Amino acid sequence: MHLTEVRPDEGARRGKKRVGRGRASGHGKTSTRGHNGQGQRSGESKRFGFEGGQTPLFRRLPKIHNFDQVPGRDWVIVNVGTLNSLPANTEVTPESLVEHGIFRKVSDSLRVLGNGELKVALKVSAHHFSQGAIDKIQAAGGSYEVIQPVAPTRNPKNR
Repeated sequence: MHLTEVRPDEGARRGKKRVGRGRASGHGKTSTRGHNGQGQRSGESKRFGFEGGQTPLFRRLPKIHNFDQVPGRDWVIVNVGTLNSLPANTEVTPESLVEHGIFRKVSDSLRVLGNGELKVALKVSAHHFSQGAIDKIQAAGGSYEVIQPVAPTRNPKNR
């Protein structure tokens, strides 16, 4: 089979509508444009949102302001292989990772993944652990603790 032999399945593609090719085509004379009115002329264009004179949807709906953005979380990822540089029996928290130079700033969304091998026993505290990370931490003689995230607060300025 060659690339030139690849074809779509029979009936999967619809042909282009050929208008103005006589009455027998079903799209002759007015070429599906109707008889009179704006749409029948060449160069006709209606503005965005035009609904034939009916009040358009964007004017029927009320102007509701100050919707707060859905608070998202930017996850900071660390693999268990990266934690090998820490001394044994260290308590690993987002703050301690900044002190040891693994991260530049403290994160409220730390995720520990199981890539790499862990050779030291550590007490790891993070917001999320993959199952592979949990298995490797426990196999190295360490323990893990899930930190509950702080609920996002509304900015009183946006009310």
